[in-house]
Amino acid sequence: MKDVLFLIAGFAVLLVAGDVLVRGAVSLAEKFGIPSIVVGLTIVAFGTSAPELVISLDAALAGYGGISVGNVVGSNIANILLVLGMPAMIKAIPCGGAGSARSALFMIIVTTIFIIACWLQPLALIHGILLLAVLAVFLADSVYYTRKQKAMGVEVEDPLDEVEGRVSNSLIATALLVGGLIGLPLGGHLAIEGAVGIARSLNVSETAIGLTIIAIGTSLPELITSLMAARKGQTELAMGNVIGSNVFNLLAIIGITAVVTPIPVPDRLFAFDVWVMAASSMFLLPFVFFCIPIKRRIGALMIFSYVAYLILVFNFET
Repeated sequence: MKDVLFLIAGFAVLLVAGDVLVRGAVSLAEKFGIPSIVVGLTIVAFGTSAPELVISLDAALAGYGGISVGNVVGSNIANILLVLGMPAMIKAIPCGGAGSARSALFMIIVTTIFIIACWLQPLALIHGILLLAVLAVFLADSVYYTRKQKAMGVEVEDPLDEVEGRVSNSLIATALLVGGLIGLPLGGHLAIEGAVGIARSLNVSETAIGLTIIAIGTSLPELITSLMAARKGQTELAMGNVIGSNVFNLLAIIGITAVVTPIPVPDRLFAFDVWVMAASSMFLLPFVFFCIPIKRRIGALMIFSYVAYLILVFNFET
C-alpha cells in the first residue's frame, strides 16, 4: 500500500511541478520577447516532457535502466495506441494537418536511430550527444518550416495557446519556475521508489513496471488533454502533439539521460518492446500520408492492441 501511495504522490507532484515550471518559464520568456514558436518548441516541449525526463534520469542514476528506457518506449507506445485511440472513439482525428507527414517520417527516422543505439548498448555519452544533435536539427528545421508556412499565408497554431495561467509578474513567474525545478526531482524520486516497490511485491521486473504503470502515468497529461479536446470536437492537434511528444521522448529524454550516465538496455526491451514501438509508429504512416482520419473502428483497434500489448508485457515475465 505504501508503494502505491508513493507512486500516486510522485505522479501528482510531477504533474503539478511540470505545469508550474512551464507557466513560469513561458511567462519569463514572453517577458524577454522570445518568439512564441521558439518558446513552444523548446520551453513548452521540454516542460511537458519533464516528468518523463526526471523519472528516466532518476531511474538510470539509481541503476534501474529498465525503468529509464522502458518509460520512454512504453510512453511512445501509449501515446500512439492509447492517446490517439481513445479520443478517436469520441470524434474522428484528422491526419492531414500541415507538416504531419513530414513529422511522422522524422519520427520513423528517429525511432530507427534509437533502435540502432539500443543494439550498440549501453546507451552512453556518444549516443546521448548524437541524439541531442539530431534534436537540435529537428528544432531548427521546425522553426524554419513554421516560419516558411506563415510567410506563405498558411495558418499555423500558436503553441502558446495551450499554455494557460501565464503571469505578468516576473517575481511570481520566477517563483513558479523555481518551484517546478524543486518539485520535479522530488516527484520523480517518489514515483521511482513506489514503482520499484510495486515491482518487487508483484515479483515482476522494474522494466515491466516502466513499460506499463510508469509509461501510462507519464502519458496521462497527453491523454486527458486529447480526451477533453475530443469532447469539444477539437481533435486537430492530437496527431501533431503525439508525434512531437514521441520525438522528444527519444531524443531529449534518452539523449540527456545518456549524457549524464550510461543506460543499460535490458534484453527483453530490444527483443520485443522497441519493435512494438516501431510497429506502432509505422502504423500511423498511411493515415498521415493519405490524410485518412482515424475513426471509431480504428480507435477501437488501437485500444484493443494496447490492452493486448500490456498482457504480453506481463506474460513475458512468466
